[in-house]
Amino acid sequence: MFSKKRTFAAVALATGAAVALAGCAGGGAEPAGTLDPEEEVSLDLAFWGNDVRAELYNEAVAAFEEEYPNISVSTTFLGFPEFWEKRQTEAAGGNLPDVMQFDYSYLRQYSENGLLLELDPFLGGIIETDPLPQNILDIGVVADATYGIPTSTNAWGLFTNPVLLEEAGVEEFAGGSWEDYTDWMSEITDAAGGEFWGGGDYTGRIQNFELQLRSEGSYLFSEDGEPGFDEARLTEFWESGQPIRDGIGIPQQTAEELAPLGAFDTANTASELTWDNFGAGYLGNLGEGYTELGLVAPPVTVEGAQDLYLKPSMLHAIAANTEHPEAAATLVNFLVNSPESGEIFGTNRGLPASETALEAAELDPLSQQVRDYEASIADRLGDAPPVPIVGYGTLEEKFRQLGVELNFGTITVEEAVSQFFTEMDVVLNS
Repeated sequence: MFSKKRTFAAVALATGAAVALAGCAGGGAEPAGTLDPEEEVSLDLAFWGNDVRAELYNEAVAAFEEEYPNISVSTTFLGFPEFWEKRQTEAAGGNLPDVMQFDYSYLRQYSENGLLLELDPFLGGIIETDPLPQNILDIGVVADATYGIPTSTNAWGLFTNPVLLEEAGVEEFAGGSWEDYTDWMSEITDAAGGEFWGGGDYTGRIQNFELQLRSEGSYLFSEDGEPGFDEARLTEFWESGQPIRDGIGIPQQTAEELAPLGAFDTANTASELTWDNFGAGYLGNLGEGYTELGLVAPPVTVEGAQDLYLKPSMLHAIAANTEHPEAAATLVNFLVNSPESGEIFGTNRGLPASETALEAAELDPLSQQVRDYEASIADRLGDAPPVPIVGYGTLEEKFRQLGVELNFGTITVEEAVSQFFTEMDVVLNS
């Protein structure tokens, strides 16, 4: 049994087939009200992470309970996969924790099933909105209602390896088109003589396809789940990666042999397109001899386009079944906005989305670099796309798998496009 206070337990959960989510009563907006400082309240808080994050939540909850002595918070944490298995089981029984650390890819699924509390009645009241820009608040909106408040943000970026660039005698990527980026990778690969490569096949990541679509005024998927591309456009994208697959990029077999690490964080490639919060992990894996990374804007398809956007590293959400919505909203506000949360968590959950939390956070050099990077791409930041469709994770993984097969040469672009559209039809119409 968990104590009413700050108890942490890494609970092993063995489940068979995934439990289908069951809608439960609630999901509509609760009256905002105000917090009764005299009412004794107990809340459950669940998050994913490790012992380091658990200790940070321990500190944050202690600071929260000191400020709100009438509210006791019991906390549990699990690894990411186990966390969502546990939530599925709880959702089926209508007993989700009051407050949850939440992942963007599950927000639509849980909100559309009536499992999350609508937060709009609390915005500007219990949940402070002045420290959160509107484009940050909009990230947690599904069907015109707010269901999650981002704790932190990240953006798509191009990491580079300064040690390998120096060895190759090649300057940092100076920006430009996707063709310019491919040429830059080729220059590195040629100079390295088989010791390392300029990068990998970026057409294996659906996010790079999304970037190009956004620059053209389109999108991956609309709010209603309609794709913003046809087979011809996907064919064009995958065909653009053929020069990389023909020798510019790291061979797929070599990349597979490096698993579970990747080509970039084993110093086998000089660049990697990914979310900007991956830097700390890369530096840790690269190890001795690496004190910094390059971080620059990705290639651009149409100059002046707002193709980039801020994505939540994670959010906080409240269960529709909570018996204490005001207290739960108070806890969410503290975990997102308070200076104490910024000082305690730093960048453990990503770069704080709240200005008050960010100002209180002590940024290490890499975190400051990420902050400077996101400021540098301000002109390219557009509105975030709609919250991912249900099944987006399946399509993202299918896209990646087809990219691997293209690199192995076991499938043609035409076959890959056909398979992806078949999978997409199943996901969108299930």
